[in-house]
Amino acid sequence: YKLSVSPEMDIMEYCRKEWRGNTPVAKRMRKGYEAVAQKFASIRRVRGDNYCALRATLFQALSQATQLPSWLQSEDFAMLPENLLSKYDWIKQWQLKQKLGRKMGEISDEIKEYLILLRKKWKNISEIKDPIEKQEACDKLFKNEEEEYSLYEALKFLMLNTAIELYNDDKNGRRVPVFSWLLFARDTSSNPCQLMHNHLNHIGHSGGLEQVEMFLLAYALQYTIQVFRLYKYSTDEFVTLYPNDPEEDWPVVTLITEDDRHYNIPVRMCQETML
Repeated sequence: YKLSVSPEMDIMEYCRKEWRGNTPVAKRMRKGYEAVAQKFASIRRVRGDNYCALRATLFQALSQATQLPSWLQSEDFAMLPENLLSKYDWIKQWQLKQKLGRKMGEISDEIKEYLILLRKKWKNISEIKDPIEKQEACDKLFKNEEEEYSLYEALKFLMLNTAIELYNDDKNGRRVPVFSWLLFARDTSSNPCQLMHNHLNHIGHSGGLEQVEMFLLAYALQYTIQVFRLYKYSTDEFVTLYPNDPEEDWPVVTLITEDDRHYNIPVRMCQETML
């Protein structure tokens, strides 16, 4: 069974293995990796399927979790699927991960299970004080395919919930972040129902996360996702933050990408490098 997050290796060693030649692209990538290596000593490769962005973000969030985020603590968190389905009939078209012998009827029960699993895992891992034990618990979780993929379903549903909130806020004249306009300005996602049909239902199957959906993921988790985009080295987009104007109290997770599709994880911060 292939590890979904492989063991760490020295970041420059990884770079030398991946980018040998003297093409302009290889040179730029090496420069990018050198810049990241000022801050992080190692890299962990993340399995490159269409769940990659969700996997890398969740793995980083859990690896450094010391408490349960406030949205996971709310009383009615587990009631979310039921509440949304009672208002929006179209959510019945949510594509659950392929599992044999499921009765279609109770979508809300199934998603509820995933949300409860997410809360349970987050709580358990955040309560582990010893960093080595915490890392082992994360590694173990990401070796359990059944649980791992259930957590991605939970994240996708939270993204849908966040999209619905933003859409309604905008319709009611409240201020929404700029990415929300961009999200709903796409022909394929002019409202949350289309977003679900044309985008969220495909994440993990036939497509990954587009950039505007990285913003949505960040808002759903209330985390700032900081990404070193290596192919943008020496431009002002080399280090991109989702969202660009993060809330003060949101924790930060850091990812690396060479192409905005496949994300890896930098680990072992060299010195406390503040945002």
